[in-house]
Amino acid sequence: MLRYFATGPDLPVRTDDGVDGAFRRYRMRIIMAITLAYAVSYTCRLAINIVKKPLIDQGIFTPLELGMIGSALFYTYAAGKLINGFVADHSNVKRLFAAGMILSALCNIAMGFSTLFWATLLIWGLNGWFQSYGAPACVVALASWFSNRERGRYYGIWSTAHSIGEGLTFAVVSALVAIGGWRWGFWGPGVAAVLAGVAAYYAMADRPRALGLPTVADWRNDHYAPPAEDVPERGVFATQLSILKIPAVWILALASAANYVTRYAINSWGILYLQEARAYSLAEAGAMLTASTLAGVAGAVAFGFVSDKFFGARRPPANLLFGVIELVGLLLLFFGPNNPVIVFIAVILFGLGMTGLVTSLGGLFAIDICPKRVAGAALGMVGVFSYIGAAVQEQVSGALIDAHMHMVGGVRVYDFGPAIWFWIGCSVLATLLATALWNTKLRD
Repeated sequence: MLRYFATGPDLPVRTDDGVDGAFRRYRMRIIMAITLAYAVSYTCRLAINIVKKPLIDQGIFTPLELGMIGSALFYTYAAGKLINGFVADHSNVKRLFAAGMILSALCNIAMGFSTLFWATLLIWGLNGWFQSYGAPACVVALASWFSNRERGRYYGIWSTAHSIGEGLTFAVVSALVAIGGWRWGFWGPGVAAVLAGVAAYYAMADRPRALGLPTVADWRNDHYAPPAEDVPERGVFATQLSILKIPAVWILALASAANYVTRYAINSWGILYLQEARAYSLAEAGAMLTASTLAGVAGAVAFGFVSDKFFGARRPPANLLFGVIELVGLLLLFFGPNNPVIVFIAVILFGLGMTGLVTSLGGLFAIDICPKRVAGAALGMVGVFSYIGAAVQEQVSGALIDAHMHMVGGVRVYDFGPAIWFWIGCSVLATLLATALWNTKLRD
C-alpha cells in the first residue's frame, strides 16, 4: 500500500530532442489539473458554511456546536498538512492527490445523512485529514515542475483554485441548498469531487527525475545560486529537518496563522453576518461572497505577477501592499454604510487582498525560503500553524457569536462586534509579521 504512493526512483537523464516537448506537455497538464481539481476539492471543505443557517433554524445544531464541528476539520487538517507535507516529498503526488480527493468526497456524502452531533464531528474531522493530502501534493508538483523566477506566477494561477472553489461553494452549492435542502450542500460537492479526483489522476505526473527528465532548475538554468560542486547531497529527511532551523519559517508560520483567522472567519461566518447584520437573503449573501472570490482569482494571479515582475520574486513588499488592500476591505465591510455598492466594493477589496496574502503566506513564500526538494515539508510547517489559526478562529468566533446572540420576541438577534474586532486584529498582526521578513534569504 505505501509502496503504491511512493515516488519513483531517479532515472538516467534523457538527452534527446524530446525533453523540451515533454516538459511543456507535462507542465500544461499539471497546472490545469491541480488548479481545476483543487477548486472542486475545496467545495468539500467549505460546504458546511453554506448550511449553517438551515441547521441552526431547524434546531439540528447550535452555533457553538457548529463551531466545534468546523474546528474539528481544521485541527485534523492542520495535523494532516504537517504530516502529509513531509509524506508528499516522498510520494508520487498524482496518486496522493487523487486518493485524498475521493476519500474527502465520500466523507461529504456521509455528512448529508448525519444529524447526530458526535457522528457529524467525527466525519467532518476525518474529512479534514483527507483534505490535507491535496495542498502538499499540489505544492510538490509546483516546486518540481516550475522554476524559481516563474514559480510566483504559476503558484498564483494555482492559488486561484481557492477562490474558484469558494465561488463554486457560494454560488453553486448555495443554489443546491436553496433548491434541494441542506443535505445537497454536501452531496453535490461529494459527487463532483469523485469525478475531479479521477480526472486529476490521469492528468498529473510524478517528479521530472522519476520520468528521466532533468530537474526544472537545470532545464531552465534558473538557480538562485550556482549549483555547489563536490558537496555530498543530504537525504530528503535530513533536508526536511533542516528547515526547522530557519527562523523566517517560524515567523512566516505565525503570520499565516493570523491571516487564516480572518480568511476562515469570512468563509465560515460571512454568509451568516450578511444575512443577520445586513439583512441579505441567502442568495444575495452568496452572490456577494462569490464576487469576493472572483476578485480573489485576480488577487492570486496579480500577487504572483507583481512579486515576480516588479519586486524581483521578492514577496514581502507585495505582502505589505496586499495586506493594506485587505484591511481597507474589512473596515468598509464592517463599518461602512449598509449600501449594496459599498458592500460590493468592500468584498472585492477583501477578496483581492486576502487571496494575494494567502498565495504568499500559505505556501509560495515558504517554498522560496526553503530547499525545493522539501517543498512539501515547508508547506506542512506553515500549514499546521495556518489551520491551527483557522481552528482557533472557528471555536472563538462560534463562542463569541453564541454568547452575544439573544432572543427578542422569538427572533434571534446577533451582535457580531466582539468577533469582528478579533478578526481585524489578526489581519493587522498578519500584515506586520509578513512585512517583517523583508530581507529573508532565498534558497534553491
